[in-house]
Amino acid sequence: MQGSRFAFGPFVLDPGAGTLLRNDDPVAIGHRGVKLLAALVERPGEILGKAELMDAAWPGISVEEGNLTVQIAQLRKLLGPAADGGEWISTVPRVGYRFTGAINQLGGVRRKPLPLPDKPSIAVLPFVNISNDLEQESFADGLTEDLITDLSRMPGLFVIARNSAFAYKGKSRDVREIAEELGVRYLLQGSARRVAGQVRINAQLVDAASGDHLWAERFDRSLEDIFAVQDEVTGKIVEALLGRLRAPPSLNRPKNLEAYDLCVRARRLMDDSPQAAREAHLMLTRAISLDPDYAEPYRWLAINHWMAEVHSSGPTEPARKIALQLARKAVVIDPNDAGCRWILAYLLAYERSFAEADAEFAKAIELDANEADTFAALSDIVVLAGRVGEGLEHIAKAFRLNPFPASWYYLTLGQAQYAAGQYEAAVKTLRRDETYRTSSRRFLAASLAQLGRLDEARAEAELFLVANPHFSTRHWAATEPFRDARTLEHFVDGYRKAGLPE
Repeated sequence: MQGSRFAFGPFVLDPGAGTLLRNDDPVAIGHRGVKLLAALVERPGEILGKAELMDAAWPGISVEEGNLTVQIAQLRKLLGPAADGGEWISTVPRVGYRFTGAINQLGGVRRKPLPLPDKPSIAVLPFVNISNDLEQESFADGLTEDLITDLSRMPGLFVIARNSAFAYKGKSRDVREIAEELGVRYLLQGSARRVAGQVRINAQLVDAASGDHLWAERFDRSLEDIFAVQDEVTGKIVEALLGRLRAPPSLNRPKNLEAYDLCVRARRLMDDSPQAAREAHLMLTRAISLDPDYAEPYRWLAINHWMAEVHSSGPTEPARKIALQLARKAVVIDPNDAGCRWILAYLLAYERSFAEADAEFAKAIELDANEADTFAALSDIVVLAGRVGEGLEHIAKAFRLNPFPASWYYLTLGQAQYAAGQYEAAVKTLRRDETYRTSSRRFLAASLAQLGRLDEARAEAELFLVANPHFSTRHWAATEPFRDARTLEHFVDGYRKAGLPE
């Protein structure tokens, strides 16, 4: 993304790109670290309170203060001492932290504009919370996410995924630049306020190419009518871009707004740490107890059970069984939700119910051809089936719909590149900060090994085993949904060369 970069000492921080360079070499800094460091260097010399820094790194998420302490300690270790021997980041006891170095603000590095699709294309930018209550942030985010979902189900539109839209949250940017970076022509902007059982929503549809406002409207309604307002906004946008169309089958809407809020908050925790996954588990379980006929929490809880085991040593039989039951329940409650369908499809593939999995993937795409996660998950499954070229096409489509995706997209891309014998490309992908230090390291080790860079491969394998001490190639091969013996042997060969345990 375009935006300012910050130079200090031997370092250059690019918050938009999520990178930190030391003497032009990348520094392995995590997503939270980038957010914290950016907040500090953007206001050098100022004292930033702990609450403000935690909000910068964990927006909309309640975390313990100890998480901030750990992240600051990691940043200090990465940066090392300043030229005068002191610290770049100083502690102000009982208050917060301050960046003490001299900052030189540089111009931004512009991403190459993405070409426009052959159909009307739109991104829904995060709606701004204009209430004085920070607790309402999740309400504005949920409204944004639901509008993205509703629009993406319209067959005549190209719709950018949530993860990429939220890359612009809190940033003041020219609409034309945003549209070029996302490869869309139209942007939906808006604000939301929820007070005392009432909601006010302002929305405007902008043609980024001309700067013209195609439609704008304000909605003042009862909170109970929020989903009707979402339908109305979606209808207005579709009419402006496509004319009148018959709407797709309606989705299952929550009957309990607390359950809805819990679900919105849990969504942000799905691709995070094991601690965040446990927090999401509690939220989703509570949401189901409040609204047992609401499909979405079952869908996310299915993935939550799955990922809880993946964070350890791979899905166990009980975890797989529970996850599959939850995913099936979600589809029964809402058969028109593409998200529920692709999650069920993915879990079915791991049960080797391949025919049923393929059918569910096809149904998910039929329901929503803009659901980027469907194509990313499908890429994983078809690569292991030996259809590597098809897998590369699917992950490319996922990235086009979601140019700033979650870390697992890079894992999936790196896996596909390895399977295709594109080892150099796989190394480049898997060393990106978005996915480095995750379980994708096993594919990085295998790629380096196939290139003959055995010392690097074994070093990466050792680092992978620190986080995955119970890993074995035999168990991995037995639990992954391979359908092609040659593809399986290719992966096993790379693991053996890298020194991963049998």
